[in-house]
Amino acid sequence: MNKRSYPGRIIIIGKDRSDHHVITIYAITGRSCSSQAREIIYSQGKALVKPTDRQKIQKGKPDLLIYPALRIGKGIVVSNGKHTDDIYKNINITSHPVETLAAGLKSWHYESDPPNYTPRISGCILSEEKAALSIIKRADNGRSLKNFYEFPLISGKGKMISTYEGQNKDPLPSFKGEPVDIEINTAEADEAAQYIYHSLKPKTNQPDFRVALICVFSQKTRLQKNKVSIINRHKRRK
Repeated sequence: MNKRSYPGRIIIIGKDRSDHHVITIYAITGRSCSSQAREIIYSQGKALVKPTDRQKIQKGKPDLLIYPALRIGKGIVVSNGKHTDDIYKNINITSHPVETLAAGLKSWHYESDPPNYTPRISGCILSEEKAALSIIKRADNGRSLKNFYEFPLISGKGKMISTYEGQNKDPLPSFKGEPVDIEINTAEADEAAQYIYHSLKPKTNQPDFRVALICVFSQKTRLQKNKVSIINRHKRRK
């Protein structure tokens, strides 16, 4: 993954090699001081992206920087913005994760942060072991282009989507194509978190854009029972 010098925000959904857990990973990389001044906090089935330095956050767009990234209940929802809650409200309307994502994202568009127009990425896992990812990005005519990808959960396999293609340039090119296949060669949340975090390590003499990462291993028959591992590069400041 370190071939992508700046992927932005990342979602990985899959299943561990033991076939006992479904896996949800959300990672944040950021270039600006406001984007870097964040951490992930998890409590009672909800992961929040929170500021570590409120003065630095105000230099960016707090409405886009602070949000619920993950919610777990009868299903799992993960995203890079406040649309997490809207998707979660629709988690019981259907047994198809694409329909859940589509209903929750009905009124959402790409982010209003020109010139990048950051895509909104989302993921959903339902108890039937069905999963889907989605991306909303800006089309050439300025409209919102919404793509959805449903896939089976396979032991030792995962799918990854990110906000950006990975080139560190301006404007940042949006993610293209279908979600990327990922190998998951572990049955432990801490090990998986460390592996993904390390894979985002920059090359020598390149800036380190890593901010935070959360990895959740949920029992596939009981999604509310979780093993959670979090890595925050910047600690909270008083």
